[in-house]
Parts: sequence; structure tokens; C-alpha cells
Amino acid sequence: MSIMELNGGSVIAMVGKDCVAIAADMRLGNQALGISSKFERIFPVTDRIYLGLPGLATDVATLRERFRFRVNMYTIKEEREIQPETFAHLVSSTLYEHRFGPYFIEPVMAGISKTPSGAVKPFIAATDLIGCLNFAKDFVVAGTASTKLYGVAEGLWEPDLEPEDLFETISQTLLNATDRDAFSGWGCIVHIITKDKVVTRTLKGRMD
Repeated sequence: MSIMELNGGSVIAMVGKDCVAIAADMRLGNQALGISSKFERIFPVTDRIYLGLPGLATDVATLRERFRFRVNMYTIKEEREIQPETFAHLVSSTLYEHRFGPYFIEPVMAGISKTPSGAVKPFIAATDLIGCLNFAKDFVVAGTASTKLYGVAEGLWEPDLEPEDLFETISQTLLNATDRDAFSGWGCIVHIITKDKVVTRTLKGRMD
């Protein structure tokens, strides 16, 4: 067994038309033993950036606070809000600093960045546990159900999805993929990020 699979859990982020979505399941387990059905894996970094942390639960708590501290320090020093691309490199460098004793986390990031012309651009990225960045134009996945998520997302995702269609697509992808993974599931939480607002919805899933 990989230590990445000890507590289970999966996260997916998808790109839509001027919007992004990030979703995670709610199960916390000790392998096959269920511990909680309300475990948070997605955290707001700013109003327009969300971070998903699938992996070892103790490292989820540690990294959540470490990233919060580093983002606050960036905001104080730069006197401006951090952009998604910059935050992705901050995540990467933080993980790479600990490459010889890594955090057992594979972060997934989703956000909306502003171009110099004032337009908005969806942004998603993921890293491995030592910080190697993976940028994508469609979707990124991580966690114990990642192989199933890839398969379902390849079949359901389409370019330029509107926010409601994107919500439907990411929800069906996550629910169907986690139904096929013993270490993920028990409902999910979905965040849809647009230039005007963030809509958060909680979905019920199978509990068997």
C-alpha cells in the first residue's frame, strides 16, 4: 500500500467558459475503515483561487496552514493579491523544499486570473508530491480515484462549458468515478468560480 492511499480521497478541477470548477469527495478513512464523511480537502486561498489537497490527512492540515501563512506574507510584502499562476509556483517551491522528506500531498489548484486587458482567464494546475507542475487546458485530477476520474472526464468534458453545464459535468465525473473507488466517495463538494462569484454546492453520494 502507498501512504498516499492511507486516508483516501480524490480531487478534480475543470475549465469552462470564463469559469473553473474544483470538486472533492468528503470521505476520510484509514484504508477500508471509514472515519468521517465531512472531511474538507478544498480550501479558499483568495476570493478567486481554491486549493485541493488529496493525500495524507495530517499533511493536509499542515500544508493548509503553511500556504495560508505564505500567501499572507506575499500579500503584505507585495501589497496586492496573489495571482493563480504565482500561487501555483509558490505551491511548487514549497513542496520542492521538502523533496527529501516530502509531504504526501498532490495539490490541485483552480482559479480565475485577470489579463492586462481586463479579461478573465481560467487557470488550473496540479503538482506531484515534490512540486512538479502540470498545467492543463481541460482538467486535472489527483487522489486514489484519479485513473477513474481521467476515464470519465475524457468522456464528459467539452470545451467552453457554461457554469451550470460545468457544474453538471464535474459532479457527474466525480460521483461516477468515486463510486468505483473503495477509498473515495461519501458525497462531494463542488466550487464553481466565475469572475463575479463563487458558488459552492454539496452533493450526496453512496455511503456503502
